[in-house]
Amino acid sequence: MRITFVLPNIDNSGGIRVIATYAELLRKRGHEVVAVSVPLAPVPLRRRIKSMIKGKGRPQTSRNESTHFTATSVIPCVIETCRPITDRDVPDADIVIATWWETAPWVHKLSPQKGAKCYFIQGDERVLFPEDPSWAEKVRATWSLPLRKIVVSRWLAELIAREAPGSHVELVPNSVDTSLFSSGPRDRQPVPTVGMVYANSWFRGLDVCLAAIELARQQIPNLHVMAFGHDACEPGLNMEYFRNPPQHKIRSIYSHCDAWLFGSRKEGFGLPILEAMACRTPVIATPAGAAPELLARGGGILVKPEDPADMACAIVGLCQMPAQNWKSLSDAALQTAAAYTWQDASLLFEKALESALDHPKPSVNLATSTEMIAG
Repeated sequence: MRITFVLPNIDNSGGIRVIATYAELLRKRGHEVVAVSVPLAPVPLRRRIKSMIKGKGRPQTSRNESTHFTATSVIPCVIETCRPITDRDVPDADIVIATWWETAPWVHKLSPQKGAKCYFIQGDERVLFPEDPSWAEKVRATWSLPLRKIVVSRWLAELIAREAPGSHVELVPNSVDTSLFSSGPRDRQPVPTVGMVYANSWFRGLDVCLAAIELARQQIPNLHVMAFGHDACEPGLNMEYFRNPPQHKIRSIYSHCDAWLFGSRKEGFGLPILEAMACRTPVIATPAGAAPELLARGGGILVKPEDPADMACAIVGLCQMPAQNWKSLSDAALQTAAAYTWQDASLLFEKALESALDHPKPSVNLATSTEMIAG
């Protein structure tokens, strides 16, 4: 197949990494893959000043460093300005895939020669600006477009089916790259250590994790915290923070934690859960994204949403449990991660694309491609 991915930009986010991974694996399966992107928009002066005043540092206006596509053989084509992508920007193909809510209307308007139209949905983008009803309605409207949807978690499949009846929805769960994220058998750290992704967005639940850590420190005063992320860290926090670390450093961070905290209020999938588990780190998670399905397999503790006390209790329990019990939980985490491979996911993704070619008429199909979760 000739496959075109239409991207909103090319940054170092987890969502772009997933797209780059699929692009490369599909190419290795013999398909002709193209990625077309809009350039990153400059950060407005007001936002730059506000960020500096709040002590968050200077926000990046461009990314000249390597991206997730750098390690692939797929070289993205970035158009000259920030504008909608049109027919003149993309080649004729068999499949064209929107990868973000703003790109869905662009793909919808493309001519039939550009390919059967799909929409890869990795999350509910309405959470980015929950206070803006117009934003939410624009996102929701894209789900009703006559594009065949591919989603990364069951809750997203159910959301689309509920909000956009008649949509064809294929469920293809994300996976983990064990060549990037892995660890040999290990014991707990000499100093109790937990880790987390540091992200200021409200829906990521940073406040829940920080509150839980402070509560846990009442019983474990020497609790060490490791974190990484793209945002500048708030001054004065008692943690070891790594901003924009390379992939090998992220693996090291996971592997040096006794537990990984996942406090999201909303999440498409939650890749850090699998990445931490692949590094033999048990996960303490709220029931967002694929966390309920992943933790049901073993290797972690599911806690109540919006409940720092419950998360703190899990932190204390996990850090103070007998060493052999922790090691059993660590082994179970690895077994859960091992059940999700990118090779399996790419095969399911390929089947979803083939289905778009063979059955262009929209229909609802929640039962397809669920083996990796239901198994």
